Amino acid sequence: MQAIKSALHIGSNGTNGAARPEPSADAVAQLKQKYTDAQQGHVFSFYDSLAADEKAALYEQLSGFDPVRINEYAQHALKPAETDKQPAVLEPLPESATASILDSKPEDITKWYESGLDLIGKNQVAVVLMAGGQGTRLGSSAPKGCYDIGLPSHKSLFQIQAEYIRKVQDLASKKSGAQSVVVPWYVMTSGPTRKPTEEFFEKNNYFGLDRSNVQIFEQGVLPCISNEGKILLENKGRVAVAPDGNGGIYQALILWGVLDDMRKRGVQHIHAYCVDNCLAKVADPVFIGFSAAQDVDIATKVVRKRNATESVGLVLSRNGKPDVVEYSEIDKATAEAEDPSHPGVLKFRAANIVNHYYSFRFLETIPQWVHKLPHHVARKKIPSADLETGETVKPEKPNGIKLEQFVFDVFPMLPLEKFACMEVKREDEFSPLKNAKGTGQDDEDTSRAAVLGQGEKWAKAAGAIVVNDGGLEISPLISYGGEGLEKLNGKTIEAPAIIELN
Repeated sequence: MQAIKSALHIGSNGTNGAARPEPSADAVAQLKQKYTDAQQGHVFSFYDSLAADEKAALYEQLSGFDPVRINEYAQHALKPAETDKQPAVLEPLPESATASILDSKPEDITKWYESGLDLIGKNQVAVVLMAGGQGTRLGSSAPKGCYDIGLPSHKSLFQIQAEYIRKVQDLASKKSGAQSVVVPWYVMTSGPTRKPTEEFFEKNNYFGLDRSNVQIFEQGVLPCISNEGKILLENKGRVAVAPDGNGGIYQALILWGVLDDMRKRGVQHIHAYCVDNCLAKVADPVFIGFSAAQDVDIATKVVRKRNATESVGLVLSRNGKPDVVEYSEIDKATAEAEDPSHPGVLKFRAANIVNHYYSFRFLETIPQWVHKLPHHVARKKIPSADLETGETVKPEKPNGIKLEQFVFDVFPMLPLEKFACMEVKREDEFSPLKNAKGTGQDDEDTSRAAVLGQGEKWAKAAGAIVVNDGGLEISPLISYGGEGLEKLNGKTIEAPAIIELN
């Protein structure tokens, strides 16, 4: 494992709060020379003036970065190579690589569901949750997964998703006859959210899951870079850093031993999704079964684009490779083009919702390609230390860049035959929590309405009579996807209401 980390040019995952002794003079000299050779020696400008614990902290932080690799990132970001002037050839993914819940045969969906449950029953499926964001836009500094969207049960997003895992384990156990079915849950946080996430899980007793099957880990950070390509200091004893984006998931899976744990467990299929989607079908058997049947290395769920002007990234083929193209990269004519085989339907309609399947065999190859992923530039006003005085200065205009990677940057590395796409119903599977209450779009009101509307639809389909407005909350422990509600047949339910296990 250490050899793999060295190949990736990444350091340790921290000291778990343990105090570090001041590093030896020889160790400091070696590290300083490494940075000086890379023209980044200024990061040691104030080292001698720091207290012992501050020296240890800065030494540890700098040891976690490779300045040569940071220079490469900065060079590519600040002075990108000229690309081919030829316009990209954009096409929808081939039909052989796609399926749609909207128009697939019921027997196909059932087949995928059953085979997905079989794989879960064999303990071959794991879930990775991307949960690094804070609820800042929602008026909360807590991790977004802790957020209560106002359901009658007042369950957090974390609890809803944990209960989906508990339910799918139960469904797979009953189908396979196995007494113990486990879907391990790997929760990727960020620096600011890791500790509060751990505390929230502890406080809530891991929402009924066995804590040994839940691993909370942390995405990485990258130094902030000046417009001249220099690493910025936040203060005399700390480098200014920023999270490395959701694309940092790949390095983090190795650094925190997640892949090692998956290997020990015999995991072969991984479902990854974002915490802010209250309708996410966690470890979805249909998606797992479809992806495994296609024998692909990556698959992605998409929803149908609402209209030609919706600001969403699109999953498609670019120059013969699977890719995600941002809405800003597509001209008006392309955005409005209709599918010749489906009149009235957009040709490019597969909206990305960051909901992916990976084969374990592919994730094992991370060290071979992770260093090739591009870094995207965000020009920001970054508070940084004045190298003459050491005082932290808050700039009035952008003075540097933050670098991040996107989880889908890996898509073009695959041949089309190893990539698949499943279109799902937006109203059934996608309602993200992005904005403050009262915005009217992608806020807690729309998230709550999506959950309650789905519950009411399930109840009515089972034969219940729902009166009044307000919707119905059905616990995931009762039903994963609308199944198992026969007892509601003929019953009258006054909304708003909640149906819990007990």
